[in-house]
Amino acid sequence: MRPPSLYLHINDICLILLIMNTIEWTVKALKQLRKIQDKDQAKGIYLEAQALSHFPDCAGVKKLSNHRYPYRLRVGGWRVFFQFDGTIKIIRIEEVKKRDEHTY
Repeated sequence: MRPPSLYLHINDICLILLIMNTIEWTVKALKQLRKIQDKDQAKGIYLEAQALSHFPDCAGVKKLSNHRYPYRLRVGGWRVFFQFDGTIKIIRIEEVKKRDEHTY
């Protein structure tokens, strides 16, 4: 018999779906992600960005001021820039860049 913690009820699943954000990737961001030489690193960046579905309860996220994009996610030496529309719960990944003096 499975422990009770593994059972989910239909109401719990509906609640989880309502809370989570949808992640959308721009063509530009996906192209930048594909250009990363280290494929394990690219996969890690992708997985961290997908964790933004729980935004704003995410580590490594900072609200930016005076920047083209309002938020950034830090993944090691890489930055994922994104926008968040809280009314319809969509996170739009705009760019993936390696951190250097020209990133900000």
